[in-house]
Amino acid sequence: MIFQKYTIALETCNPIELVDITSKVNDALTESGVQQGQAIILSQHTTAFININEKENRLLEDMTIFLKRLVPRDGDYLHNLQPLDGRDNAHAHLLGLFMNSSETIPVADGKLMIGRWQSIFFVELDGPRLQRNVLLQISGI
Repeated sequence: MIFQKYTIALETCNPIELVDITSKVNDALTESGVQQGQAIILSQHTTAFININEKENRLLEDMTIFLKRLVPRDGDYLHNLQPLDGRDNAHAHLLGLFMNSSETIPVADGKLMIGRWQSIFFVELDGPRLQRNVLLQISGI
């Protein structure tokens, strides 16, 4: 049984940003040599998440607009009165209530078993940020 751990380091440029990390996960899977198993992808942040969705430019714009409308940044949030890190980011934490911090994807024949139109996204909700990390653990045979 093989267990490999990788860290995908990212820099984000926008307050809300969907970053396609599919190719980075595929590269790590190839490097691991795992043919049958699973890949666990974990955001190590409380204001950034992992999502599987379709990569289409207009849809990505729609997703960003939807998130901004769902929980506006300038809302009257108690967390913003005394933020721990000086960032008014209650909206990002609240949006996180609807997202996953991780995804587990089966691996068969050395390939991620995602659908034809699926991509793996790192979803930044509190950007821009100079350093974000995604933990990737690949296990199998």
